[in-house]
Amino acid sequence: MEAIVALAKRRGFVFQSSEIYGGINGFFDYGPLGAELKKNIRDCWWDDMVRRRDDIVGIETSIIMHPKVWEASGHVAGFTDPLVDCKVSKQRYRADQLFFAAVVVDGSTIGYVSALESEKTEAELQTAAEALKRKKAVQGKLAPVQPRDMTLVAPEEIALIPSPATGEPGSLTAPRSFNMMFQTNVGAMTDASSVAYLRPETAQGMFVDFKNVVDTGRVKLPFGIAQIGKSFRNEITPRNFIFRSREFEQMEMEYFIHEDADWAKCHREWIDWCRQWLASIGLPESHLSEYNHPKEKLAFYSKGTTDIMFRYPFGVQELWGIAARGNYDLSQHAATSGVPQELFDETTKKKLTPHVIEPAVGVDRIFLALLCAGYAEEEIKDEKGNVEKRTVLRFSPRIAPVKVAVFPLLKNKPELVARAQEIYRRLKRKYAAFYDESGAIGRRYRRQDEIGTPWCVTIDFETIEKDGSFTLRERDSMTQRRISEAELFALLEEKVW
Repeated sequence: MEAIVALAKRRGFVFQSSEIYGGINGFFDYGPLGAELKKNIRDCWWDDMVRRRDDIVGIETSIIMHPKVWEASGHVAGFTDPLVDCKVSKQRYRADQLFFAAVVVDGSTIGYVSALESEKTEAELQTAAEALKRKKAVQGKLAPVQPRDMTLVAPEEIALIPSPATGEPGSLTAPRSFNMMFQTNVGAMTDASSVAYLRPETAQGMFVDFKNVVDTGRVKLPFGIAQIGKSFRNEITPRNFIFRSREFEQMEMEYFIHEDADWAKCHREWIDWCRQWLASIGLPESHLSEYNHPKEKLAFYSKGTTDIMFRYPFGVQELWGIAARGNYDLSQHAATSGVPQELFDETTKKKLTPHVIEPAVGVDRIFLALLCAGYAEEEIKDEKGNVEKRTVLRFSPRIAPVKVAVFPLLKNKPELVARAQEIYRRLKRKYAAFYDESGAIGRRYRRQDEIGTPWCVTIDFETIEKDGSFTLRERDSMTQRRISEAELFALLEEKVW
């Protein structure tokens, strides 16, 4: 992760927000290449989810909506994370990410240890338990630790558990609920009547506009409403770079089905669609897995939720959630607003409230997954046989921020520069291209490898003196071949879709 974060800053993918003022935790800016990569992710999703399907339409709803939207959806009362404070260090922790374990020797508890959630949590707790046993000079057999998170702590245990910040027991508070919605005020007054919220998800905008879409969009079941937009959550502990932040972008779709439809079959179809889409933008199947939420952890209205998981360097984490939400959301808004959220079924001649399947994914998490999956360091030999290190981002051509780079072999030959710039201008009409005439060709290749450019084109003397063809160099194989301008555009048309 350190190398990936360093590359993201060095090459202009991601910057810390407000960096010149020391930054602000949980907020990030996207640089020139990052903005291109994010746009490509959004465009690919929108094209495949909306434009290339006949059963899904897109909308764009406002970030701030009527506060009753969030009362109806349950966010005002229930959109909370469990919070634990360290009274000494003033550090805050999500209770479900702070783990503890009793240190048991020969059946007797001699103390407690704690550790933050990670791939090594259990090992860290076991190591801390062994250290505590040595510190207290207790003889006997140490039992394996049994990790629990702080949502499961008993009241009498709280004072005995050490804070991760200080290592000393007695400073942690009991878990309490913390609402993650950002509150703001609308209008000139700042009293209770002006309270509003930055949306914590884009989904509710599609539910409250359901009837508007039905009345204007000429849709019929099954159909979907899709949206891409910013959401805001006041996370207690933003972490893992852009994986968990306070301002992020979501791509969500609500797929409405008949109340008598086979929801499980539809749910599975959307899980498969999402996995295939991830593969189409270059995420390897070997990094993906599925997690089915156990029934006891589902919301009361949920029929089932499956997360597509991705293997990040910091562990296997949720990438894309696909939920079967029943008709809860439409029913809640109908009850709260007094406006029915129903459709007329021509077959049964009855009104019904559709059920919904919801695939929801964060643009930023896909962005990070692409960086992690594409990043590689390798040793190669140059023309003289010397070994050098090559850093490369193996982005799919679909989402690479730069599709093709154009180089004149020499910058002091006007005929080469003119031809290179001519091809570059033609490419720019449709594709994100980059022109570079600075430094040796090998060094220019390395710069493009590092930002994930799939192809580099070099204009040389053969281009001018012979058939007009030029050298095409491929990023992954580093092979080179002669290609014509028409063949180059045909290649881009096939690979960039």
